[in-house]
Parts: sequence; C-alpha cells; structure tokens
Amino acid sequence: MYTLDTNVILYYLRGDASVVSVVDQALAQSGALYVSSISVGELFIFSKLTVVEEAGIRKFLTLCSVISVDGLLADRAGTIGRTHKVELADSIIAATALFTGSTLLTRNTRDFRRVPSLSLQKI
Repeated sequence: MYTLDTNVILYYLRGDASVVSVVDQALAQSGALYVSSISVGELFIFSKLTVVEEAGIRKFLTLCSVISVDGLLADRAGTIGRTHKVELADSIIAATALFTGSTLLTRNTRDFRRVPSLSLQKI
C-alpha cells in the first residue's frame, strides 16, 4: 500500500521508468494506492495544463483512492507541520500516509524524513 506524493504522479504520467515500474507493480498486486486531496489540487493547478494532460491525470486518479482532508486529518497534519517543521501541503500528505497506514512514495524525502513515524520510500 502506497500513498503517492504529487511528484510521483507527475513522474508516472511522464513515463519515468523507475516510477512506472513501482506503481504498476503495486497495481498488478492489487495494492492500494492512496492520494491526498491536496495532491489532486496540486496536479490541476498548473496554468499550462493541456486538455490531454488533464485527461491523463483524471484517468490515473481513477486507479487511486483519494483521501479527503477532514477535521481529524487536518488536526494531525497541523501537528506534524508544527512539530516537525513541515510545510502544510507536505504535512497533509504525510498525515494521509499515516492515516491509511501506507508507505509514502516520493522523490522529496528531505522534508518527509523529519516525521519519524512515517514509512517512506524514495523513488
């Protein structure tokens, strides 16, 4: 089970071989893929997003369980951010991985390493 950081989704959609391999293997093994709703927002915020890219993102997200930010998750994210000096978006993504009991798959381990209870895999 993985929670996907926004950068992993972007690299997957660009066809990065190392990311595609890990994500496709997880899908083949019926492994759950989680995405924070904050990542969904980050994916769609790019001003130069083409119609084709938007369709690719939407198609990929159908393979994932999108975890919404509710009061409990926001509380946990705030605590992570305050305690470990992690920016809000990353603290929400970290809280999502902790909530789902999954490993966070990312290329940005620098900030996430500050969260000691977080299972983390760099790709």
